[in-house]
Amino acid sequence: MSFDHPSFGKIDASRVIIFDTTLRDGEQSPGFSMNLAEKLRMAEALATLGVDVIEAGFPVASKGDFESVNQIARHTKGSVICALARTGGAKDITAAGEALAQAERKRIHNFISTSPLHMKYKLRMEPETVLELITTGNTAARNLTDDVEWSAEDGSRTDPDFLCRCVEAAIKAGATTINIPDTVGYATPEDMLRIFSMLRERVPGADQVIFSAHNHNDLGLAVANTLASVEGGARQIECTINGIGERAGNAALEEIVMALRTRNDQYPFTTGINTPDLLKVSRMLATITSFDVQPNKAIVGRNAFAHESGIHQDGVLKNAATYEIMTPESVGWTRSSLVMGKHSGRAAFRDKLKSLGYDGLDDAKLNDAFSRFKDLADRKKAVYDEDIIALVDDEVRDHAHIRFEHLKLASVSGQPSDAELTLNVEGKVITSQAIGNGPVDAAFNALQAAFPHDARLALFSVAAVTEGTDAQARTSVRLEEDGKMVDGQGADADTVVSAVRAYVHALNKLLIKRDRTEPEALTV
Repeated sequence: MSFDHPSFGKIDASRVIIFDTTLRDGEQSPGFSMNLAEKLRMAEALATLGVDVIEAGFPVASKGDFESVNQIARHTKGSVICALARTGGAKDITAAGEALAQAERKRIHNFISTSPLHMKYKLRMEPETVLELITTGNTAARNLTDDVEWSAEDGSRTDPDFLCRCVEAAIKAGATTINIPDTVGYATPEDMLRIFSMLRERVPGADQVIFSAHNHNDLGLAVANTLASVEGGARQIECTINGIGERAGNAALEEIVMALRTRNDQYPFTTGINTPDLLKVSRMLATITSFDVQPNKAIVGRNAFAHESGIHQDGVLKNAATYEIMTPESVGWTRSSLVMGKHSGRAAFRDKLKSLGYDGLDDAKLNDAFSRFKDLADRKKAVYDEDIIALVDDEVRDHAHIRFEHLKLASVSGQPSDAELTLNVEGKVITSQAIGNGPVDAAFNALQAAFPHDARLALFSVAAVTEGTDAQARTSVRLEEDGKMVDGQGADADTVVSAVRAYVHALNKLLIKRDRTEPEALTV
């Protein structure tokens, strides 16, 4: 079986389209905010990774969202750029079309709730009204682009007969992709297999569209539900890097892609993903969002290919296949991590950054990172890949408004600590002094004096980047203000300096988020 698609042409039934919603659904997660530059950087990385469709945002939500979708549409090549819109919102669909106007290839993705629970309490609409909106909404979207996707929000809890009617209406109105999301992560693999099999059998015109699965992870079943959806006939999967997303997140792109590749005997399907880039893109997202990947995360967690058990180590040394079902290199891991020292030069440093996936740094960021590397190498006996990643990540984060310059501390046990902090605030150098209950408290008080704000410190944690007493510290800070939440990270051989860097990073993100509005009732 094969069919023609307006964006992809003739698609074989064994080909699975990868639809990434990191920049839309992923960014809706508390604390996971990105500025325009970061979104553009992620979009370029996703396109290079081989993602077929990039959902760039929800243009009608705010001027900032419109601008980010518009800029991604202008500058990102190779992938279809998609914008979200509510089926019943004429302004939504118009805004999506305008934001996507200059895209190389574009898609409007419209959605409306179809479950009895959502229609009654969220939409407050009768089923027949929802059916009418599906027709008018998809017709309007199709007038702006040939590539239209329609989603049945809370589709997994929708009455089967009504779901069939909705899908049929969307197809007749011009939708070319039909998405059935498990919006609240309630479904089981058996549910998703049944739903997609039913729709393909019962709905007229089902053989002329692509069915898509969008599964949330509230019960930890998102990837399993997605694979079951593919077995049921879905040929597009909606996912995010590192599985980020609302609540417990979405199905993780890297897990789905590697499951299809590793178990091709069970799932005889292909994707266009360049798998050796998976780790690089995962790390990039972690840097931008300040959310580290959990150590035991499949595929991209730092323990994914680590073996401590003596029996396991012995087996791997004799034959890696005894305990490794895929090679570390196939997803971007390298075997060696001990790298450089204080005598390493700028050219070697640049080559190392390129091997770690940092091949797009401008001269200013490269110089700053190299300077910090030399300083670190003077203080550490051995500099590891993880050390370089930590300090470079800290340099490439956005510091447009506030930059850390210098910190001087005086601390004696049993007595208040004194901190003198220097910041660069939009080009103006500000120095402040403060005391506190310990060096971190004193430094944060000095930061408050230098840049007054009302944000509340909601989380503070410190971890070592590598082993040893000379290891760099990586600090995470969470700030909350008026219901908005942001996370920041910082790294330095000095723990207090790493804490200040993390706080500054969080403040910069908060300044961006203050001007953003949240999309209304957006939970697809």
